[in-house]
Amino acid sequence: MYTSGFNSKIMTMKKLAVGIDLGGTNTVFGFVDREGNILGEDRLKTIQYDEIEVFVAALYEKIIITGQRIGNSIEIVGFGIGAPMGNINKGTIEYAAGIPWKGIVPLAEIFNKHTELPVLVTNDANAAAVGEMIYGGAKGMKNFVVITLGTGLGSGFVIDGKLVYGHDGFAGEIGHTAIRPGPSNRECGCGRKGCLETYVSATGLKRTLLKIMADSNQPSELRKLSFEELDAEIIHNAAKQGDYIAKRAFTHTGMMLGFKLADVVAHTNPEAIFLFGGLALARDLIFEPTKEYMEENLLSIYKGKVKLLPSELSSQNAAVLGASSLVWATKEG
Repeated sequence: MYTSGFNSKIMTMKKLAVGIDLGGTNTVFGFVDREGNILGEDRLKTIQYDEIEVFVAALYEKIIITGQRIGNSIEIVGFGIGAPMGNINKGTIEYAAGIPWKGIVPLAEIFNKHTELPVLVTNDANAAAVGEMIYGGAKGMKNFVVITLGTGLGSGFVIDGKLVYGHDGFAGEIGHTAIRPGPSNRECGCGRKGCLETYVSATGLKRTLLKIMADSNQPSELRKLSFEELDAEIIHNAAKQGDYIAKRAFTHTGMMLGFKLADVVAHTNPEAIFLFGGLALARDLIFEPTKEYMEENLLSIYKGKVKLLPSELSSQNAAVLGASSLVWATKEG
């Protein structure tokens, strides 16, 4: 049964897309206009809902209430959802770790029980790539890559102005390509070993830091902290204050990322690569070694041609902006 919420146009003045960032702990949503302004937003706890149908009903109700606070002179044109292992071809979340619902979750189908408007689902890295193209630094670019550096590593590829989804909708998972293959290398949450994500991510940075500590006698205030107490922000602050081990951890992380990005350039020949997410906020600590090792490993025909840039999406609302951009990209495509 459809709720009346946003299905009819009454005194329409402002077109808005709803961007939804579905995470394992929280789901955040916002009402976003074509220029990337967020007119209203709210959140709810994903982790509190064991059943996907109950979660979607609660989410949609909260979206309606938030929209009513904005006013009557709006028209909602669609819903964009960024979710782990989101598949835009099917509107599903498939075998995602860290969320309450397992297996293949028909998210768009369940959402469409509440609205007739378009519902688009993709993974967060693809959403970030579209967001960069619609709202951020990739405006006017036809070939670029977005690397998301958070708890894990995601990637979105735009080639000839179109996001690359591949046959099944899961193209571009460079976080789960091997940087150090072999049975003795780091275990990944995907079940394999030696994945790039195990070295280049907030978690990977922590693992690298502890390895450097184990192999070095250099003093560091970070030695007082356990793995659970450490996070990327603490390591970042220590590195800014000159902590030798923290700086080495960032250099090693940038080296691994730069080495892999040289392969990405060979595969896609992008104009620019954008780094997005919490780890990218370390700026020079991550950008300088990444650029150095990328250039060092590039084929000569690519050297000096690829820009390595920080995302221009607002870090506070980037995930919501990225998700909402799916709607605008579809409208304009």
